Amino acid sequence: MSGLRDIVKSTIFAHLLRNPLMVYHSFTQNNIRISTGRWQSAADARKSESFSIFSVTDAGMAFRDQMDALLGAVCSHAQTEGTPVFMRIMLSDPAVQLAELQRSLDMECPVSVIGQAPLDGTCIAAVVWFRSEAEVKRLWERMYRVSRSGVDEYWFVGGLSGAQGTYGQTVALLDELSCGLQAQGLTLENDCVRTWFFVRDIDSNYKGVVDGRNDVFDRHGLTSDTHFIASTGIEGFAADPSNMVTLDGVAVNGHGLKVKYLYADSHLNRTSEYGVRFERGTVVEYADRRHVFISGTASIDNKGNILYEGDICRQTERMIENVGVLLAEAGCGFADVGSMTLYLRNASHYDAVKRIFDKRFPDTPVVIVLAPVCRPGWLVEMECVGII
Repeated sequence: MSGLRDIVKSTIFAHLLRNPLMVYHSFTQNNIRISTGRWQSAADARKSESFSIFSVTDAGMAFRDQMDALLGAVCSHAQTEGTPVFMRIMLSDPAVQLAELQRSLDMECPVSVIGQAPLDGTCIAAVVWFRSEAEVKRLWERMYRVSRSGVDEYWFVGGLSGAQGTYGQTVALLDELSCGLQAQGLTLENDCVRTWFFVRDIDSNYKGVVDGRNDVFDRHGLTSDTHFIASTGIEGFAADPSNMVTLDGVAVNGHGLKVKYLYADSHLNRTSEYGVRFERGTVVEYADRRHVFISGTASIDNKGNILYEGDICRQTERMIENVGVLLAEAGCGFADVGSMTLYLRNASHYDAVKRIFDKRFPDTPVVIVLAPVCRPGWLVEMECVGII
């Protein structure tokens, strides 16, 4: 019997060496809860990546105190987790809070700031991606290069556009991203693997984003016969009310990279079937790991229909099922997910959704924000990123 146990232990250990799972840990310090999913390379112990969600534990604190505590926690956490390579800050009221944040923010990595109120009642939350041995260089106002081991990522963040309307701003921002990539010898169609579109009043303005993206993609040869880009299109707003669209994106470049697109045809349909253009997920394969980007995913079937309209619990369960199928297609599962972001249309659903996720994913870093999805019938949407 002991010999059998040794064989089982050896098999499990060998599997973990081939495919190390995320290690999760959480702690609270100075009124900030830090929840982290950490990946460690089995081939090189010096290489690690982690995804941390920073949330305030005392909603009664003044915004300045919440902000100072959170930014201090990010800087402190970097001492153990490595270089911050991307940071997204969610604010409850950027029109009031952004100026104060900008006076205090001193980060050398790309930082995306968006109006999406944390639904735990606080003013600010953040999702930060850390990486060991990474070098970050600001190339120009909105683009950064993150380098490690011969692989470069190019991050584009924010972007106030002088163009009129959501269509014009979407086209201008995508063109700006494209020009920035061309300056580095890259292209939107070949190298961009993930985008986020944050839209003010999405119920009224999403069509302009869809039409603008479609027209830009036509120019770049991104069609249903080629491929699209993994994406989230969600409610989110900047401090300036004239800024209707904010765009974040990342492109990758390096020797031997492979990109795979995820479809989950058993559960989801192609987005082009209902007039939009994005991939359900993207896998970027490196020499030692894979990044898995899961796009904004809701309660939908493979005909494009909204499932369980009006039922937040059943929509949440179907959404999780859909994401699970996408992850499986990437060769991984929820144990490989570093962090999750949940978007709710109605703040009253927060407790119900939180209970489900606390039960299903008690250790995975999760942030829940107020952000209506692009179709009113969807009550909840999620996105996530994983490493395997």
